[in-house]
Amino acid sequence: MARRAPRLLFALAIFYASLGPAISQARSPDAELEHGLSGVIQAIEKDRPDVALERVDALIAAHPTFRLAHLIRGDLLLARTHPLQTFGDVAKTVPRAKVEGLREEALARLRALRARPAADRVPRYVLQLNPEQKYAIVVDSQLSRLYLFRNVGGQPQYVEDYYVTLGKRGMEKTREGDQKTPIGVYHVVANLPRKELTDFYGAGAFPIDYPNTWDKLMGRNGHGIWLHGTPSSTYSRPPRASDGCIVLANPDLESVGRYVQIGLTPVIIADEIQWSSPAAVEADRKALAHAIDAWRSDWESIDTARYLSHYSKRFQANGQDYAVWAARKRKINSAKKWIKVGISDLAMFRYPRERDFVVVSFDQNYRSNNLSNVIRKIQYWSKENGSWKILYEGAG
Repeated sequence: MARRAPRLLFALAIFYASLGPAISQARSPDAELEHGLSGVIQAIEKDRPDVALERVDALIAAHPTFRLAHLIRGDLLLARTHPLQTFGDVAKTVPRAKVEGLREEALARLRALRARPAADRVPRYVLQLNPEQKYAIVVDSQLSRLYLFRNVGGQPQYVEDYYVTLGKRGMEKTREGDQKTPIGVYHVVANLPRKELTDFYGAGAFPIDYPNTWDKLMGRNGHGIWLHGTPSSTYSRPPRASDGCIVLANPDLESVGRYVQIGLTPVIIADEIQWSSPAAVEADRKALAHAIDAWRSDWESIDTARYLSHYSKRFQANGQDYAVWAARKRKINSAKKWIKVGISDLAMFRYPRERDFVVVSFDQNYRSNNLSNVIRKIQYWSKENGSWKILYEGAG
C-alpha cells in the first residue's frame, strides 16, 4: 500500500462534503458512469484513496474520454505525496478555467443525484399531453439536467434523466449570438443524423423551434438551438459551455433520440423545475380545460360578446390588436346562422418563469353554414384577475 500522511485527501473531501451523503445509485442511461463517480466520491469522503483510485481506474476504462475522471485520478495520485490544496491540484499546466469547468461538472452531476424529486412528484409545467405525444422533455438549468417523461393518460410519468451542458452565458436567450439557452416551451422539429454533421455535434442533433411564436411576439431572435452530442474526443462538457444549445453525452443523446417524435415532442426549458403533486397539476388542468370549453361553447352560441369575453384586452394575432380582432369577429359572426366547433388532441403546457401562463394547442374542427375547415391551433392563455384569458391565437 502506498505511504500517505493522514487526510492527504482533505481538499477533495471538503470539496464534496457540502453536498451531503453520497448516493450509490443513478438511473440515467450512463448510470454506470454516475454510479461509478459516486462510488469514487464515497471512497474519498471516507479517506480511502486506494479504493477511490481503483474505482476511478474502472471508470476511465469504461469511459476513456471522461475528462473529469482523469482529473480526479491525477489528484488521487498526487495526494500520495503531499496534501492537496484544491480540486484539480495536479493540473498545474492546465488552464484554470478548464479545471473549474470539470469542477462544476462534478458538482452538477452529484447535486442532481442527491436532489432527486420524490417519486410522487411531477413537473407542474406539463398540464396535458395530447395522445400523439408519447414523451416530453423538461430541462432544469440549475441542475444541468434533462428529464424524460412518458405520456400516461395525458400525464407525465418519469422515465430517465441526463446530465446536460447549456449556454456559456446562462439562460433566457433574446438575440442572435448571445450564447444563452432559451427559456420556454418548444418542440423538436428535425432529426439531423451524425453523417450529415461535423464531429463537433457527436451522435447527431435535434433542432427545436426557437424562436417560437411567443418569442417572436416578445422581440426575441436568433436560431439554431439544438439538442446535440459531443465530439468523439470528449465524453461530456462543463455545465455552461455551449453557444446556447442543449448538449448531451453521445450515449445519452442516442438514448433520448429513441423517444423523440419530430414535430410532436415538447421540450420545456426552465431555470429550475417546479415539482408538484399529480393532484395539484390535475386541478390546474381541469380549471383551464373548463375555460377552453367555455370559449368553444360561447363561440358556438354566436353570441359575439360572450365569445369575445374570453380574450384579453392585450390580445394580438397576425398583427392585429384586440380592437381590430373584435371588429373582424363581429362582422364574421353576423353572417353565421350556426357554428359547430370540435376540439381534439389537446395539449397544455405551463410556461416557465410565469405564474399563470399556458400555451395550448389542439386540432380545431370548425363548421358553419358558410365555412368548414380543420386546423391545428395554438393559443396562449393568461390568468387576469382570477379568470383565464386568451393573449394570442393562430394556426399552430
